Amino acid sequence: MRIAISAESTIDLPKELLEKYHIHTLPFTVLMGDIKALDGQISPEEIFTYVNKNKVLPKTSAVNTYQFEEHFNNLLKDYDYIIHFSLSSKISSAYANANIVASDNPNIKIIDSESLSTGIALEAIYASTLVDQGMEFNDIVNHVLSRVSHVQASFILERLDYLYMGGRCNALQLFGANLLKLHPQIIVQNGKMVVGKKYRGKMEANTLRYVLDTLDRFNNPDKELVFITYSTAKVETVEAIKTILKERGFRNIYVTRAGCTISSHCGDGCLGILYINDGDRK
Repeated sequence: MRIAISAESTIDLPKELLEKYHIHTLPFTVLMGDIKALDGQISPEEIFTYVNKNKVLPKTSAVNTYQFEEHFNNLLKDYDYIIHFSLSSKISSAYANANIVASDNPNIKIIDSESLSTGIALEAIYASTLVDQGMEFNDIVNHVLSRVSHVQASFILERLDYLYMGGRCNALQLFGANLLKLHPQIIVQNGKMVVGKKYRGKMEANTLRYVLDTLDRFNNPDKELVFITYSTAKVETVEAIKTILKERGFRNIYVTRAGCTISSHCGDGCLGILYINDGDRK
C-alpha cells in the first residue's frame, strides 16, 4: 500500500523539504497585469516591485478542477491512496475544487488544513511521518484531523497596505496603523485570519516581542518541529528568533520563505512562527 501526500504550492516549502518528506505539490496561478505565471515561477521581489509600481495587488487563482484531476491521476499511477492538504476553505476555493474531483474516489482524502503557508506544512509533514511508520490510510487521516485545530499559525506585519488593497482592512484602520506605527499580529483562527495584538515602534524589536508573546499564549507546543516563515526579514532577526526557539526546546527549526501567493497578500516585512500546539510528541 503506497500513500501519496499532496498539497498546493501555498504550503510554502522549499524543494529540499518537499523531497525530504515526499510531498507532491501543484501550483496556484499569479496574474500581474498581462503577466500570468505559476506560483514559484516568479519571485516575491517581483510581486513587491509590481505592487509598489502599480498600487494594486496581483490576482491569485486557486488550483482548478482540471488541474486537480490531472494531478491526482498522475499520482494514482504510482500510489494507491492520496491525502491532499488544501489551503483553508475560508480563504480559497482550492479545497472545494479538490473535493469535486475526489468526491467519487474513496482512495483520495481532501483535508481542509484550516491554515496557510507552513501551517499546512506542519500537517502534511506529520502525515508523511505516519506513512513512514507504516500506518494505514484511514488511521493517518484520523490522526491528522485530530491535530488540525491545534496548528498555531500566526505572523506579524510590518505594513497594512497589502491587507487594505486586498479588502481585509479599511482606510481608517490603515491610516491609524500608519499614524501610530502599529504592527499587528495576525492569527489564523478557525481557518480565518483575525487580528491579535498590536505592536508599536520598531519592527525588529516588535518581531521578537511577537515571538515571545506567541510562545507564552500558545504554550503547549509539540517541540518536534517549528517553522520561521517570512516574506522578507533581516538575518539578525531570524537568528535571534532561532536562539529563542532553541532555548524553548524545539528540536527542528526550519526557516522558510513565503511563496508568491502568500507574499502577494501579506506584503514584505511579514514574519511568523508556526507549530502544532497540542503537547510534546517524541
